[in-house]
Amino acid sequence: MSTETRPHPPSVEQVLAAARTVVGQGTSHGPLLGVARAVVEEERERLTSSGEPRSAQMLGHEAAARLTASGGSRLATAINATGVIIHTNLGRAPWPTAAIEAAAAAAADYLLLELDRETGRRGSRFREAEDHLVELTGAEDALVTNNNAAAVGLAVGLAGRGGGVIVGRGELVEIGGGVRIPEIVRRAGAKLIEVGTTNRTRAGDFEPPLVEGRAHVVLRVHPSNFRQEGFIEAPDPSALASLAHRHGAIVVDDLGSGALLATERYGLAHEPTPRERLVAGSDVVTFSGDKLVGGPQAGLIVGRADLIARIRKDPLARAMRPDKVTLAAVAATLALYRAGRAETEIPVWRVIAARPDAIEMRAMAVAAELGRGADVVATEATVGGGSLPGETLPSHAVAIRGGSAGRLMAALRRGSPSVVGRVEHGRVLLDMRTVDPGLDDRLVAAVREAMSAP
Repeated sequence: MSTETRPHPPSVEQVLAAARTVVGQGTSHGPLLGVARAVVEEERERLTSSGEPRSAQMLGHEAAARLTASGGSRLATAINATGVIIHTNLGRAPWPTAAIEAAAAAAADYLLLELDRETGRRGSRFREAEDHLVELTGAEDALVTNNNAAAVGLAVGLAGRGGGVIVGRGELVEIGGGVRIPEIVRRAGAKLIEVGTTNRTRAGDFEPPLVEGRAHVVLRVHPSNFRQEGFIEAPDPSALASLAHRHGAIVVDDLGSGALLATERYGLAHEPTPRERLVAGSDVVTFSGDKLVGGPQAGLIVGRADLIARIRKDPLARAMRPDKVTLAAVAATLALYRAGRAETEIPVWRVIAARPDAIEMRAMAVAAELGRGADVVATEATVGGGSLPGETLPSHAVAIRGGSAGRLMAALRRGSPSVVGRVEHGRVLLDMRTVDPGLDDRLVAAVREAMSAP
C-alpha cells in the first residue's frame, strides 16, 4: 500500500474528546492525554500492515478503559489458607472494619488534623489514638510513629549524641528486613555498650557502665521473633529498672509485636503487655500497631510524659510520623479495645479466639463441596509476624490429594482471588483457621477453578 492511500488514525484531539465522554470532565487532562496519544500511535502502527481503521469513538473507549485499569490497585487480593495468622508476605492481617471506615473517611475529606476547633488556630496534632494508648496502658503520655523500628530509634535517641546505650548480648537481635538493634543504636547517634552473654545476662551485668557514667539508657528488647531454651537467664524487669534509676538512667523497653489482651487466655504463652512493663519500672515502652494489636502499620510509644515530650520534639520525629489515614485507623482500632470489642471485631483476635470445633465444621463443609480428593486433617496454626515464636493453636485444614501439589498451589496463587496454602506430605493443605468464614464459598469456587485449570 502506498503512503498516499494508507489510512490514517483519528487525531489525538478526536480520541481525547471521545474518551472524555466516557471518563467525564473531572479526569485529569495529563494522564488521559498520554493514554490517548499511545492509543493513536498504536493504531497508526497497526494500519501500516493491515486491518480496518477504527473510529475515534472506538479508540476513545479503549483509552478510557486503559486509564481506568492503570488507576486501579495492582495488588491482588488473597485468601490466607496458610495457617499463619499474621502473615508478613500477605500484608500481616486485615484491619478491623472500624479502622477501614475511619481511614476512608480521613482520606476522603478535609479534617481538623492540626486546627483547634474553638480558636481557629493551629493546635496539637490529632491525639485520639494517643489518648486511647494512655488509657489502655496506664502511661502518662503516648506518641504514634510510622512503625516500631522508628519508635525504637526515637526512644534510643534519648541517650543523646554519643550517649551510651546498654543492651544485653542476648537481645542484640535482628527485628526483620535486615534491621538490627546495633544498627538502630548507631544510627540514632548513640554508643552501644554490650553486657552479659548470649544466653545468660543478669541485672548486675548492667551495673559497671552505669556506675562509671558511660550510659544514660538501658535498652531491653523482647525476643518476639525467636525463642531461647536451655541454660538461659534474663534480668528481672523490676530489678533492672531499679538499678538503672539509682544511677540516673532511663529504661527503654521494646516489646516488638506488643499485646493489649492476655494471650494466655487463648492457650498461648504469656506475652508481656505495655502496662506490665510500665508497672515494672520501664520509662518508655515501644511496640507495633500492626501485629498483635491488629491495626495498621504503626509504632506505638508510651511512657513518662517528660520523655515522650522530648521524643516529640526530636527533629526525626517529624520524618517518622504517620499520616492522617493511619492515625485515624490506629485510633479506631484502639477504641475497640477500650470498648471491650477487640476479640470479636479485630480480625487477628477473632482468628486467635476461634474454637477448634467450629473450624473443623467449616473444613468439613468445604471438603464436602469439593468432593472426591478432599479430606479434613487436624493441624496446627501459628501466630506469625514475629509474634509468640513457637506457639501454635489447634486447627483443621482441607487436604487435597491427587496430581501435582506444586501445580495446584501455583494455579491457586494465579486465581482471582489468589489462594495461598501450604504443602505437607505431597498434599495441598488449606488451613481454615486463617480463612475468614465469609470467604468459604469463594474458597470453594477458587479451588474448583484451580483444579480444572490445564
